[in-house]
Amino acid sequence: MSWLKRLFGMEKPQNAQVNPTAQAIPQAPSTSVSPTATQSIPPERLGLNGEYDQSGLAKRVALAFDEDPQLDDVNTLWVAQTGSTVVLKGKVPSQEILNKMVSVANSVHGTTDVDTNQATIG
Repeated sequence: MSWLKRLFGMEKPQNAQVNPTAQAIPQAPSTSVSPTATQSIPPERLGLNGEYDQSGLAKRVALAFDEDPQLDDVNTLWVAQTGSTVVLKGKVPSQEILNKMVSVANSVHGTTDVDTNQATIG
């Protein structure tokens, strides 16, 4: 089972990317801003297709794990996020696999830190 399916109950969307380009968010019209003005999406809230997603960073890290053949069979670890920090929690088979996961998570745009305090080797 894929990381996205196990953690978020979703199949990989068409055109999903680990590091997509942000889509514009339309703002409500006001007197001081033109109706076509947009605001940018914070990198940690960027979804799989560049849309706003509250869990965007965690989903993109899960997609990055799905795309790495060394990490596709680890089903005892979960990915979450606290702001721009990726949180890995659960059990991993070895320190080598955990190090690889930290490296992959750090390579995802928007990640400022990877917290492994809740991950155990075993």
